[in-house]
Amino acid sequence: MAATKTKRDFPLDRIRNIGIIAHIDAGKTTTTERILFYTGRTYKIGNIDEGTTVTDWMEQERERGITIVSAAITAFWTVKKGLFEGCETRINLIDTPGHVDFTAEVERSLRVLDGAIIVLDSSSGVQSQTETVWRQANKYNVPLIAFSNKMDVVGADFQATIQSARDRLGANAVAYNLPIGKENDFKGVVDLLTEKALIWEDDETGTKFNETEIPVDMVEETKKAREKLVEEIAGTDDILMEKYLEGKEITVEELKKALRKAVIESKIVPTMAGSSLRNKGVQPMLDAVIEYLPSPQDIATIAGINQKTGEEEERKADSAAPLSALAFKIQIDPHVGKLTYIRVYSGTLKSGSYIYNATKQTRERVGRLLLMYANDREEIEQAYAGEIVAAVGLKDTVTGNTLCGESAPIILESISFPDPVISLAIEPKTKSDQEKLGHALQRLSEEDPTFRVKSDKETGQTIIAGMGELQLEILVDRMKREFKLDANVGQPQVAYKETITQTATGEGKYIRQTGGRGQYGHCLLRIEPLPRGTGREFVSEIVGGTIPREFISPIEKGIIEKEDTGILAGFPVTDIRVVVYDGSFHDVDSSEIAFKIAASLGLSEAAKKAEMILLEPIMKVEVTTPEEFLGEIIGDLSSKRAQILSSETRGNARVVVALVPLEEMHGYATAIRSMSQGRATYYMEADHYETVPQNITQKIIESSGFTGRVEH
Repeated sequence: MAATKTKRDFPLDRIRNIGIIAHIDAGKTTTTERILFYTGRTYKIGNIDEGTTVTDWMEQERERGITIVSAAITAFWTVKKGLFEGCETRINLIDTPGHVDFTAEVERSLRVLDGAIIVLDSSSGVQSQTETVWRQANKYNVPLIAFSNKMDVVGADFQATIQSARDRLGANAVAYNLPIGKENDFKGVVDLLTEKALIWEDDETGTKFNETEIPVDMVEETKKAREKLVEEIAGTDDILMEKYLEGKEITVEELKKALRKAVIESKIVPTMAGSSLRNKGVQPMLDAVIEYLPSPQDIATIAGINQKTGEEEERKADSAAPLSALAFKIQIDPHVGKLTYIRVYSGTLKSGSYIYNATKQTRERVGRLLLMYANDREEIEQAYAGEIVAAVGLKDTVTGNTLCGESAPIILESISFPDPVISLAIEPKTKSDQEKLGHALQRLSEEDPTFRVKSDKETGQTIIAGMGELQLEILVDRMKREFKLDANVGQPQVAYKETITQTATGEGKYIRQTGGRGQYGHCLLRIEPLPRGTGREFVSEIVGGTIPREFISPIEKGIIEKEDTGILAGFPVTDIRVVVYDGSFHDVDSSEIAFKIAASLGLSEAAKKAEMILLEPIMKVEVTTPEEFLGEIIGDLSSKRAQILSSETRGNARVVVALVPLEEMHGYATAIRSMSQGRATYYMEADHYETVPQNITQKIIESSGFTGRVEH
């Protein structure tokens, strides 16, 4: 690919910012590799088993055969027939991880994408993580097309896959093409709109395919499926519906234009059959990306809050408009340092220019701008509205920050991430590596917003927390490889939380007056329980200056610190509203530190009256097993305080879905292998927090050795 190609300005209607999302092992990375090959971005097809994929470039990804970080790629595709015929289109593609431990990568990618391909496994249909990524796509209003992959494997069933998308996702999934053959006999697809068959030749790369007439034995099936597709498309357009009801012919171009509009409005999810591994069906899917997924022009405006007026404001996807962009990912690169991935929504971002970080209210200088090709890069002078690029030189910018022009400041909607559910203690093997450890943890937490680091004041230990054991294991491995740091790692611990069940009040007094300048802080607090999953709130009801305004912020800081260190058993306090409603001060002796300590004392006193409880993370667990092991697996789950939600047949296997406390799932990978002779598999993701039973709460409090004392 010529280097100048990416530097050319593409009109907005010829740019597609898309992602590939799916359940783990549905074939996202394999599909991405085929896209890169057919678009001319690579000259050899990458293979996961051989560790030669472009997007899985990290050592850990190649060793484990999984995607850990989302990779951004720029490629080009020209549709030979149909909408946008002959127009070369630039595709900014992001391959996302499927493993739930790396859900933040999916979340932040979907926040900045205009459309996505959801890859489904034709033999398994919709799986648990498929539901999760579907919800994430809906949250950010991302239109989708579906690719029913693995049509070549045993048990592949295209119609059943579409039905499972309709049943489990509530998606209006409709067949856009039909598979010709299945399993070992899968050789091509029938395009329902053009009524032509595409048959792939037996060459190794799948580059060549022939357009032929529909196989005789599929004519009737094609007619019915086309009728269904036309009916669905016509149902989204009044003019076409009128034509359809009157029995008039609707042209292919009219159908495609209406389908494009319906996909962008998330009314239809066109579903295509294929096999990425066997190199069949990818090119029609690429055509569909260009023809039906939105360009930045179709997502005409982005809303944000004007920092000067505090009112909502919209920015047009126009390179001449004021700059507005969102930093959605930080990556530490061994060659160029800190890379900040940016989606430009409006205006133009120039290399070497100064920009304004509206979230942090600081100025930043853009050193260089890069177009990313996984871990390779190409330098560019400027990025326009609708583009996704990486910037070098932004020191303070983190994930979710808005970047804009200083004269027209705006804050775009940020990205929310789930709280960690598991933690472990970590320490360097030698004292001299302590500083090195702090540096490594800081860099890694900049990259991953779900990776948290804190110090345990009681023990002096460094605690790292994340979404799962795999995530923490890989981060520790990265410390070893990238930062040359050996560390001692403790056993994984469940991230419990504390909360209250009743409203209560408490008084906090910190008075030290023994001659000379003393300390005086006094506040009255009221605490109230909030609905589960709400988080924390702080409210000041102080009127008439009973506590001067400058001491309200220290009171809040004292409360936050106490909430972070815990009151009952040393776990963070959540789902609580703390109200400071009265207090007193001393003209001379009152200080910020005195009010901070008083607030901490007041919160402790109130919490003791508010009947505190512990909350534990509950995991949604999906076990796929041969029928013969079903009884033992359900029995084992029941012994783990599981709530069995469903048990259904999927292909030749039984699938059990249950809610299980994370505490009970330690070592489950080994246990399930021994129960099923290695034939059952499971998938687990965080679902919600629930009250810990009283008898277990008591054990946790006793084993924590937490004193609950206030640090002065």
